[in-house]
Amino acid sequence: MLTTLTFKHFKSWRATGEIRLAPITALFGSNSSGKSSILQMLLLLKQTAESPDRSQVLNLGDDRGSVDLGTFPEALFNHDLTAPLEVRMAWRLPRTLEIEDPARKSGMLFRDDEIDFSTQIGWQANGEPGLGRPVVDVMRYGFSGETFSMTRVNGKTLEYDLKASPARGFKFTRAPGRPWKLPPPAKCYGFPDQVRAYYQNASFLSDLELQFEELFNRLFYLGPLREYPKRQYPWAGAQPADMGRRGERVVDALLASRESGVTISRGRGRKRQSLEERVAEWLKELGMIHSFQVRPITKGGSLFQVWVRRHPKAAEVLITDVGFGVSQILPVIALCYYSPEGSILLLEQPEIHLHPKVQAGLADVLIDAVTTRGIQIILESHSEHLLRRLQRRVAEETIRPDQAALYFCFTQERESKLTSLDLDPFGIIQNWPKDFFGDELGEIAAMSRAALGRKRKVAS
Repeated sequence: MLTTLTFKHFKSWRATGEIRLAPITALFGSNSSGKSSILQMLLLLKQTAESPDRSQVLNLGDDRGSVDLGTFPEALFNHDLTAPLEVRMAWRLPRTLEIEDPARKSGMLFRDDEIDFSTQIGWQANGEPGLGRPVVDVMRYGFSGETFSMTRVNGKTLEYDLKASPARGFKFTRAPGRPWKLPPPAKCYGFPDQVRAYYQNASFLSDLELQFEELFNRLFYLGPLREYPKRQYPWAGAQPADMGRRGERVVDALLASRESGVTISRGRGRKRQSLEERVAEWLKELGMIHSFQVRPITKGGSLFQVWVRRHPKAAEVLITDVGFGVSQILPVIALCYYSPEGSILLLEQPEIHLHPKVQAGLADVLIDAVTTRGIQIILESHSEHLLRRLQRRVAEETIRPDQAALYFCFTQERESKLTSLDLDPFGIIQNWPKDFFGDELGEIAAMSRAALGRKRKVAS
């Protein structure tokens, strides 16, 4: 689970400050206030980790990926090439990582269940205005009280030094006859292969890289613009990793889960369910439909249809013939239960096209996924109803205040700012921002004044 995230000089953010990330982290704020950029930073790191090009410092994406940030200068705050992009994050591992001492077969060198990572990425010009490439200035891992870093020797060459903090006296030992400087890191987070050749006791650094990659392997994203429902869906037996950024693979995921026979835990003492059963139960509990089923058009065929029943006595119809909201919330619920336990989900406006009552109920879906499956959810939203339900569940002790991290994003002097919303044990936000969800009292007062003025005019 991600525990903290900090970055500087990215898009509309000069600096975020340290963002505490909880099992449920919700970002609120007006349009263009920087909420999505926080998710985009994580997507940028995921794309980079998944890129096959180890020489590419950052994979900024294209229109086929989860995020397309254009060029490196375009992704920087104010497009200022003199201010490097800085990122720092920490996360808790699914299990304790133990690293043996290569000098002693039975000795333990490092042991911990948390890692932190940071990098600073600058710009190396090639002599012509505006042309150049991003380069890693510093890359650093923190583990078991030690710090292991690669630092660029100077601003003109791409040569690096490897260092360990002297917290417990550990030092990297040079291999005989290998006095050379190191080449650049692999991507923005990996140690080059030469580290293992130049140093006798640096092979464990691969374990830290692997933990970084496994972290982003567990991260899944669902965007705000989702596919329209269809009258039929082809499926050739593929098992998708997620729902797709527009939820376009949700039916594939439902069928793949059915085929594999995987069942979902609902907590201690409760019967396990298939993914379809869990999704259908939530849709029913949210009051959207009575029943839900994916069926082949012909027996043994590869074309499928999604059938729903709105009320117990209503006729069964295709998903295209009921309210649009069903198809929009379907990928959200499915992702919460299809992704492996311990996954990290990034959700943009999961409440889009939903009735206020369903928006509130969606908070219960997210809470259930977090508490029964160990899922972490980071979302950006405009929904007051979702927030109010989270507050209510804290007051009812369904979740603890520390299990939810709530933030308000806003723009000040042309840069994004972040305020942590202080949630007490009774679900009350102690520092409710002005005009958080608009000026409700102001609207009521204006309406009352207008009504009173019209009544006086009629009376006179």
